[in-house]
Amino acid sequence: MKENIHPQYYEDAVLKCACGETFVTGSTKKELHVEICSKCHPFFTGKQKLVDTGGRVEKFKKKFGIEDAE
Repeated sequence: MKENIHPQYYEDAVLKCACGETFVTGSTKKELHVEICSKCHPFFTGKQKLVDTGGRVEKFKKKFGIEDAE
C-alpha cells in the first residue's frame, strides 16, 4: 500500500446537531455539524411533522378532485 495517502483519523471528533445535542465519534474531520440527529429525528422520537411547501397538497387534491374526509 502507498504511504501517507490516508487522511488523519480523529477518535474524538465532535458532532454538533442544530438541536444543540453533541456527540463524540470517530471521523476524518475534527468537528462535524449536522441539521438532524437521533435525538431530534422524527423516526426516533415518534413525532412526525408534515411540511406542506407551497400548497403542494392542495394543488394535488385540486388536480385529481380529491376531497377531505374530515
